[in-house]
Order: sequence, then C-alpha cells, then structure tokens
Amino acid sequence: MSLQEYYNYILIPILGLSLILVFIRFLKGPSIGDRVISLDMLILISIGIIAVYSMQNDQSTFLDIAMLFALIAFLGTVAFAYFMEQREKKDE
Repeated sequence: MSLQEYYNYILIPILGLSLILVFIRFLKGPSIGDRVISLDMLILISIGIIAVYSMQNDQSTFLDIAMLFALIAFLGTVAFAYFMEQREKKDE
C-alpha cells in the first residue's frame, strides 16, 4: 500500500466520519460548553483534512491556513473559558 492509497482509503474516511460525529454532537450538545468543545474539535479535524490535502498535493501553502485555523480555535477556546469564569464569579 502506497502512501497515497493510505491517505485515500484510511485517513480521509476516518476524518470524514469523525467530522460527522462531532457535528452531530455540536447540534445535540446539551450545554453551551459541549457545543464550544465540539466546535473546537470541528476546527481541529478540518486542520487534519487540510494537512492531508497539503501532503497529497505537495502544496505547503495550505499549512499556513491550517496554522491560522489553529490559532483562531485556540483563541476562541481561551475566550470562552474566560467568559465562563467571569460568569461563575458574577453568579456568586
């Protein structure tokens, strides 16, 4: 099995299935925290898809986009954690 076949038959289907399952969790999440975590996971899975696509086509410019997505996901998660902490302090 070549590396190209490994990408097409193993990695991409696994990433696609995980994308669908995490999106279902995003829609059904009982709390806002679950939805934020699943949105973070959606972005991380999309980073993985971009990385696989970049390796398949030998285009390293897509890795810059993946790094930008990672930075946005990190900042969003930190901002939400700060918001939740401030909300808990306000409730007390």
